[in-house]
Amino acid sequence: MKKLSLIILALCLSIPVFSQNGIGIKAGLSSSKLDFKNDDFVPADAQTGYHVGLFGRFGAAGFFVQPEVLFTQTKGEFAYVPGGVSGGSAPEDYKATFNRLDIPVMVGFRLLRVVRLMAGPIASVNINSKLDEAPDTVSDADFSGATFGYQAGLGIDIGNLSIEGKYEGGLSKLTENVGSYDTDNRMNQWVLSLGFRIF
Repeated sequence: MKKLSLIILALCLSIPVFSQNGIGIKAGLSSSKLDFKNDDFVPADAQTGYHVGLFGRFGAAGFFVQPEVLFTQTKGEFAYVPGGVSGGSAPEDYKATFNRLDIPVMVGFRLLRVVRLMAGPIASVNINSKLDEAPDTVSDADFSGATFGYQAGLGIDIGNLSIEGKYEGGLSKLTENVGSYDTDNRMNQWVLSLGFRIF
């Protein structure tokens, strides 16, 4: 009888809370490092960005799909060192700002009713990305109109409130070139979000 009770309890805990399906708002912070993968551009430490937008969550039998639409801003700092760090030139420090519309679609399943494991693709559309106050040698940056990547992480649901932590990896380049320099800059970042289901 005790074993049967434990089995029933485990099954109940594995059943999704259907009332948590719906649409809500979310916002959060991210940490990313701007790395052009070029010896003439030396990346600085990771910078903090933010995102804000809407999410939906729909599912049954423990599984769910979570599409999102987010305005995202990330920043980066780097040093321009002609000839590389061993070239003897004095570094010139610059900043970059990336404004994007992010559209991730997470697919996952629930554990113990309140924990969600998820992963899925993300598409990012460039809204306004630029190098701040850069000279002609590095100001002509070719930013991609759209990029693709992936996200994976977990979430915790407490009533209408959701807390999520995810890692995002880039599959395509944010920046094709900076001036006459070829670059391979991809979005790789840690993302922390707080969401609230509104209906």
